[in-house]
Amino acid sequence: MKTVLLYGDSNTYGTAPMHALGESRRFDAETRWAGHVVRALAGRAEVIAEGHPGRTTVHDDPVEGAHRNGLTVLPAILESHAPLDVVAIMLGTNDFKARFSVTAADVALSVERLAKLVIASVAGPGQGAPRLLLIAPPPVVEVGCLAPMFEGGAAKSRGLAPHLRAAAQRQGAAFLDAGAHIAVSPTDGVHFEAEAHARLGAAITAALEPLLEDQPRC
Repeated sequence: MKTVLLYGDSNTYGTAPMHALGESRRFDAETRWAGHVVRALAGRAEVIAEGHPGRTTVHDDPVEGAHRNGLTVLPAILESHAPLDVVAIMLGTNDFKARFSVTAADVALSVERLAKLVIASVAGPGQGAPRLLLIAPPPVVEVGCLAPMFEGGAAKSRGLAPHLRAAAQRQGAAFLDAGAHIAVSPTDGVHFEAEAHARLGAAITAALEPLLEDQPRC
């Protein structure tokens, strides 16, 4: 059986749209997009959902904690779950918080840095590299309780998908634009409603299936 790692932030974890800061509601496993992938690939792949709320691509968060740096913890996660046939990365949303002052191009380059780490790892079958799927999260919207935190992020996040598509091409990775399938909740402008989780799960499953086929590796 194949093994797939889903590496992401609160939207992989399954955080429900927030009405107020400090809420910590999480959709159940049946509702989360990762859960839809688990069920769709049952019998063909073990799916590991590694989502951490607040996770960034490469940044130590000065407010929410340095442990949310996705680059720092990724090597240990790759080693602990090896061998991995496919690694799917959906990160970048938290980079658009005002505190980081980054551009869409910078966020794509940060995801590409994670991709390079996966490619250089020996976490795949036969101590090779896992196949990669890079997923551009849907753009954020400055609304609700998270609007001040993401001030200026909405416009910047709308430019991420084309930059990340180019990064995926450079690294020989598959690419999916989640924003072509879903939008963020109008409640907090960052997280997904239950229906969006279902649609995204189906789209990601479709993107993963060809990567799970046995074929010669480059």
